[in-house]
Amino acid sequence: MNKPLRRIAIFCGFLVLALLLRDNYLQYLKASSLADDDENRRVNITRYATPRGDIIVGGKAITGSVENKNGDFKYKRTWTNGPMWAPVTGYSSQAFGANQLEKLEDGILSGNDDRLFFRNTLDMFTGKEKEGGSVVTTLNAAAQKAAYEGLGDKKGAVAAIEPSTGKILALVSTPSYDPSKFAGSSDKDAEEWSKVQKKNNRDDPMLNRALRETYPPGSTFKVVTAAAALENGEVAGIDDKTDTPDPFPLPQSSNKLTNEHGECKNANLRYALMVSCNTVFAKMADNVGNEKMIEQATKFGFNEAELDTPVRAAESIYPKDNPPQNALDGIGQGSNRATPLQMAMVASAVANDGKLMKPYMVDQIWAKLDPLETTEPQQLSQAVSAKTAQALQQMMETVVENPQGTGGKAKIDGVKVGGKTGTAQHGLNNSEKPYAWFISYAKLSDGSAPVAVAVVVEDGAANRGDITGGGLAGPIARDVMKAVIGNKK
Repeated sequence: MNKPLRRIAIFCGFLVLALLLRDNYLQYLKASSLADDDENRRVNITRYATPRGDIIVGGKAITGSVENKNGDFKYKRTWTNGPMWAPVTGYSSQAFGANQLEKLEDGILSGNDDRLFFRNTLDMFTGKEKEGGSVVTTLNAAAQKAAYEGLGDKKGAVAAIEPSTGKILALVSTPSYDPSKFAGSSDKDAEEWSKVQKKNNRDDPMLNRALRETYPPGSTFKVVTAAAALENGEVAGIDDKTDTPDPFPLPQSSNKLTNEHGECKNANLRYALMVSCNTVFAKMADNVGNEKMIEQATKFGFNEAELDTPVRAAESIYPKDNPPQNALDGIGQGSNRATPLQMAMVASAVANDGKLMKPYMVDQIWAKLDPLETTEPQQLSQAVSAKTAQALQQMMETVVENPQGTGGKAKIDGVKVGGKTGTAQHGLNNSEKPYAWFISYAKLSDGSAPVAVAVVVEDGAANRGDITGGGLAGPIARDVMKAVIGNKK
């Protein structure tokens, strides 16, 4: 063989070798990622080739599938009361993908999860149509309905938790959207999708405010500040005087903090929480100091970047701050921010004698009639000692039960209710309408606490003077608690 032919042969050999390497790379190393790539149309065709498994609440499916008469996709996803359940399920669209439980549990719902292999193989031999598995949630349908109807046309969110386990009982965000309207791939679906995008809708209905939005927590954070003061020995008991001036001069500042209500000079913690004294809790935060305040907030779940329910919640923050900002953080009006879920976790830990359980919304995964996986409750931390938690319970119950307290609208006959109101300033120099907060828990006569709730209302329609946590958010929390208690009874 002459030299030029030999070079061509070697070059062709390299080409064949490169082709073989590339083929093996695609077949073995990239096969899985290519098969699961959302840009691969075959993925969606397979996903919607059979009826999708259901998401279950209280033994009933809140999702379904209908058969398409045209196109590549044989089935389309449906929801019952879509706007009410969208903050839990998310959406599953032939054209726009999926999010939340519909995405995170897609393998089970579509029937492609490896755990369904033997069932799918058996169905293939018996000639049965492939089916997806079911996702059984922890949600309480009555509580979800009470929260959704309570918010109504107001912008806001509700999160409710079972304190002893961490089960999420309600998760509502308004305004919401109906995922059924863009579950397909038609021009109409595209039009409906466009309507709910933030760039086209300033209310941002696809934002999950219960999990993904953080707010200044306002006076609801005073529960955390009281916990830090008690845990760090700044006060011996909730009825001891706090030696607090009124007004309170912010440290390293010429500004003085005042109060909206009450006789707060030298007030004790019980009274200060009952009427929501800013001066007392700003002083407590300053006495405890920024480092210890961060430590206490973190025990309640703040500064946790990866809290999966399994839908990931946004991180609630108690930051490193200078002394004047730390004092304002202590009344929820500094740099600290929280999700509604986070503030429900605070109320939950107090009700559960200081034990903070990890919130979760998927109880079980099922394949037909067989459970594949069950979520076990998991303790995140001991947020405070049992002694401190019981002191906080006394304080929060005074807020609701005492006629002078700010939380009277959350009362439930025959039930012990603890709560804390909050009206969080919003905008530069408090120029915008404030947020109304309420956090609470309910205790039954046997001492059990079946529910803890956080409500936040961004009510642009209300008169500024009428926006209070007790007035707007408290009745919603009450109705959610009553719904859970009604189920328990």
